Amino acid sequence: MSDYKIKPYAYPVTTGTPRVGVQPSVSKPAAAAETLSFQEILKQGLAQKNNLAFSKHAVNRAAERNISLSEGNLERLHEGVRLAGQKGLKEPLILVDKTAFIVSVTNNTVITTVEENELKGSVFTNIDGTVIV
Repeated sequence: MSDYKIKPYAYPVTTGTPRVGVQPSVSKPAAAAETLSFQEILKQGLAQKNNLAFSKHAVNRAAERNISLSEGNLERLHEGVRLAGQKGLKEPLILVDKTAFIVSVTNNTVITTVEENELKGSVFTNIDGTVIV
C-alpha cells in the first residue's frame, strides 16, 4: 500500500442533498483588525469604556425635572465615576454641583438623577458610597 496524504478542502465537506444556489461559507480573518495597531485598539476600547450611558429611567427623570448637563458637568460626572471605580464602589451617589446622580459603575450607566429642589428630605438607598465632584 502506498501512503496517501489528504489535502484540506477549501470548503467544508457535507453529506446529503446539495441546496441549489447556496455557496459554502468560509470564515476569513478580519482584515480590519489586522490593520489596526494594538495602541489604536486599546484607545478605542478605552473610549468605549469611558462613554457613560443614561438609562431610560434617568433620561425620563432628567426630562421631567428639566435637568441639563453642560460639557463641564458631564466631564465632572465622568470623573466621579472614575473615582468611584477606583474606590471599588458599585452604585454610588455622585453629586455634581446641586444635582445628584446614582450610577452603576460596573455598567457605566446613570440610573437616575435628582435636582436641587428635590434633594432636601431625599433618602437614597441601595448606594454604597458618595462622590462629590
